[in-house]
Amino acid sequence: MGRTYERIDDGLRAFIEKQHVFFTATAPLSADGHVNVSPKGLAGSFAVLDDRTVGYLDLGGSGAETIAHLRENGRVTLMWCAFDGPPRIVRIHGSGSPVFRDDPAWEALLPHFGEEMRARTDLRAVITVRANRISDTCGFAVPFMDHRAERPLHTERFRRETEESFAAYCEKKEHVGVSLDGLPALPLPLPPRTV
Repeated sequence: MGRTYERIDDGLRAFIEKQHVFFTATAPLSADGHVNVSPKGLAGSFAVLDDRTVGYLDLGGSGAETIAHLRENGRVTLMWCAFDGPPRIVRIHGSGSPVFRDDPAWEALLPHFGEEMRARTDLRAVITVRANRISDTCGFAVPFMDHRAERPLHTERFRRETEESFAAYCEKKEHVGVSLDGLPALPLPLPPRTV
């Protein structure tokens, strides 16, 4: 049986920080717009910022649907599943905001994340999510799966980029400056990093 929580307590925090992957879901306001679900992971890219706020690092390599939807309406759901141990699913329904490289809040947010992650050239934004509803459910139908390791491909691919080459990459990649539905996404040209 599921329950709701007033805040991210120590038990919830331990559970979500233990998971190797979580999922984000967003949608535009338009009824015929594209709903987006994205897997997120990589050690050091997620942080609990306070008892009702979490954040994760938005990295290069894909489009920017989540950023576009958050800029338009802020609605987001994050979901974690237990793939080992007792069955459990945790969801945070909330209001999200992208914090871009030239935002005054950028510098204060970065220390919450792993040192290697925050130094990455392909770091585009920090996504913060303020919880409106925190809940869990049983997760009885979620299969057992073993975590072997993180895939090194993403890190290896973007390790080759300089600030200049990554900015050029973002400029030419489709659906980075605008979403599939034409909503403003990542600001281009990509703002230079302040830290």
